[in-house]
Amino acid sequence: MTGAADWEALLRACAAGFTRPSCLLFWTLVSAWVLCPGRRTVTRMIGVAAPDGAHAHDAYHRFLRAGAWRMPDLWCTLVGLLVPRLASTGVLHVDLDDTLFHKAGRKIDGAGTFRDPVRSTARQVVYALGLNVVVLTLRLTPPWGGEPLGLPVNVRLYRKGGPSHLALGALMLRELASWLPDRTFALACDGAYAALAGLDLPRAHVTSRMRRDAALYLPPPPRKRGQRGRPRKRGRRLPSPERLARRTTRGWVSTVIDVRGKSVERLLLCRPVLWYHVCPHRLVLLVIVRDPLRKQPDDFFFTTDLSTAPAAVASQYSGRWAIEDTFRQTKQALGGEDPQTWKAEGPERAAALSLWVYAAVWLWYLKVYGTKPSWPTLPWYPKKCTPSFADALAALRRALWHQRIYANSSSRPLSPKFTDGLIEILARAA
Repeated sequence: MTGAADWEALLRACAAGFTRPSCLLFWTLVSAWVLCPGRRTVTRMIGVAAPDGAHAHDAYHRFLRAGAWRMPDLWCTLVGLLVPRLASTGVLHVDLDDTLFHKAGRKIDGAGTFRDPVRSTARQVVYALGLNVVVLTLRLTPPWGGEPLGLPVNVRLYRKGGPSHLALGALMLRELASWLPDRTFALACDGAYAALAGLDLPRAHVTSRMRRDAALYLPPPPRKRGQRGRPRKRGRRLPSPERLARRTTRGWVSTVIDVRGKSVERLLLCRPVLWYHVCPHRLVLLVIVRDPLRKQPDDFFFTTDLSTAPAAVASQYSGRWAIEDTFRQTKQALGGEDPQTWKAEGPERAAALSLWVYAAVWLWYLKVYGTKPSWPTLPWYPKKCTPSFADALAALRRALWHQRIYANSSSRPLSPKFTDGLIEILARAA
């Protein structure tokens, strides 16, 4: 069984950010996060990975709450492993968004009441208590093609009264740029982060959604010789994107765009405009996307890279959905909301560590398996050809359980008929 050594090498690469006792706790806790079935509370996880009780359970709680280690160091190490192996050349596509990690309790450091985007609708807004986590992910096209993967590369906790979501997003992108000084970035984010286009982000272009009623202008006209007064900052007012789309009958171009790994035909209309309220110092490229059958409403996107093809702008924004899948898998498959740690840095670190584990599992899987199937052939699913995160997690569990069972066995060989079935059940346990 291959793979256990690769997982150990990945964790060993992070050792520089810990003291020796903390490194052992980190190693055990992260592996336990992978192996534990059911809820990932700290005590349940260490009960799976360290049943001998070599360390008291409060050592793991203290490791999260007040340990002498920094989460940015772990992200820096992970980026150093991810990028050379999976995105060694070209522009790095990154996505930014925030999500709510639900919590229950009276006094949870960093928690607050925020809008729940999953349970809220257009008619009713639902609020919930939890951690509002801002996440930056690296978007990768897997070797088997299809929908891209969103691997977290930086995380910050938003606290009410502290830095805004925009400030945290800009901070994370600047950190990523400092870790990769020779790379350029294409950032995709939803309309809540559109104002990042007006900031001076290092070596980055921003693609986002534009308001339907945005106030757009032509660029300021050139000054005449001898003209007095300050230079104009904007030109003639243009129709809003919605009115522009409704009034324009010519200029629409039919093209095929990539929507989450699938080719879809759309009509595109683009023009450079000045969105003075958001990006007052430079033009942006407005791209209007229309369904030829008019079954869906028009979409309005923009990018700060005027040289980008309109189809690429639409495809880049649609690929942003990979970060939503990351949130779902981290919470459901890895139990990112489960650890019961309430004080100091514990809640923030536990949430960030669950996202770190998600990226680490995919990194391990892509290195060990690549395009090779890691799942057994199932009679009710004979045409399965691409792995899910559940398959990647099961493959890593299979490798770790195989190592643990055989390392603690007697010299007499065990029957594969028994061990293979047991390991497969452990690997698939939810």
